Amino acid sequence: MNGLWVHIDEILRCRQTAQSRPARAVLLSMIACIVTFGMVYGAVMGSFGGIGGQRLWQAIYSALKVPLLLVGTSLIAWPSFFVLNTLAGLRGDFVRATTALMAAQAGLAIVLASLAPLTIVWYASSSDYGDALRFNGVMFAIACLAGQWLLRDHYRVLIEGDPRHRRMFWIWLGLYVFVAIQMAWVLRPFVGDPNAPVEFLRREKWGNAYLVVVRLIYEALVH
Repeated sequence: MNGLWVHIDEILRCRQTAQSRPARAVLLSMIACIVTFGMVYGAVMGSFGGIGGQRLWQAIYSALKVPLLLVGTSLIAWPSFFVLNTLAGLRGDFVRATTALMAAQAGLAIVLASLAPLTIVWYASSSDYGDALRFNGVMFAIACLAGQWLLRDHYRVLIEGDPRHRRMFWIWLGLYVFVAIQMAWVLRPFVGDPNAPVEFLRREKWGNAYLVVVRLIYEALVH
């Protein structure tokens, strides 16, 4: 347990002490953090409307889907990022770059888990499904901002060694956001409407999330 807290401290403080361990062990421990803390927030996220009867399955589904969203987004964006790093002549630093990316994802999951008590309080204060969706959106936005802040700090050593990593940093952010929007759309529902049947994925899961986002922004501006 002490080792876990030390590792969490290294991630949140952007310490480089983990660099003394084998890269594979570091990456595995970060993935373990993503899965563990992502499941914590996912379970709370899916508990809207209670966990009695079939609603318990929504909490379980959401606990599985939040880590799947975080890890899956990184895995889908990673090959393109690898190729771009290779073309930029930065392949020799790619293991360190990947470690920085996963540290940021682990930090994002840790921040999400730390926000879980706020989500519980919100659920106890409101029974409106739309408000629950918006509140969780805010929680994810906060965690994502924290994750990108951590990524910037973890990437600082790479940028100091070679300024070309600064461009790769911004490219990764673009790739990650692009993939994450569609992944979140496909994996919904995360909260689950208490008045609708519980299901792991919606039947109309496939679609263009980017068009939906543009339409929502347009409607918000018009009205």
